[in-house]
Amino acid sequence: MNTAKTDRRTRRTKALLLEGLMHLMETKDIKDISVKELSDLVDINRSTFYLHYNDIYDMLEQIENELFLEFNAILDRTICREFQPDSAQTTLFEIFSFLERHRDVTKTIIGPHGDLSFVNRMKNLVKERIHCLLNSNQPNGDYAYTEAFVVSGCVGVIETWLSHPAPKSPEDISAMCSTLLTKGSFIS
Repeated sequence: MNTAKTDRRTRRTKALLLEGLMHLMETKDIKDISVKELSDLVDINRSTFYLHYNDIYDMLEQIENELFLEFNAILDRTICREFQPDSAQTTLFEIFSFLERHRDVTKTIIGPHGDLSFVNRMKNLVKERIHCLLNSNQPNGDYAYTEAFVVSGCVGVIETWLSHPAPKSPEDISAMCSTLLTKGSFIS
């Protein structure tokens, strides 16, 4: 019983800290945010912060690692082992649903005061995994350009979608992206 109470308190404290950090990162770079400022904002003691994190960078890294694990699981579950015609749309739908569930956090991390290394880490993971989806019938050496165009284009759509005041649903935006990719002959 005591463990459940502790777990609930820990979850609540981490949720408050997450909300506070995302609020601060909307207007400030991570390097300009102090533990004191965050602790004061969410009305907890700094010592409570240090029970969970070493510093602001450790907190951001733990948040990003949790997101990355979920993102990686989506790719494991949806990116084809053998090509299937709806693989791209299924993967895109799962990714946009994931982003929708974590909209405030992903919007901030990908945003102007966010963490470019997180975006690059996700791009690199996608690049490693999309070979079964991309059209391999390209002139010699063009695959790298196609891969960069597809991955960067999708990230651009994600950034636009996350910041849009009235975003399309995950179903609609994934269908649109899938159509753009297949009509552009990037995906087999």
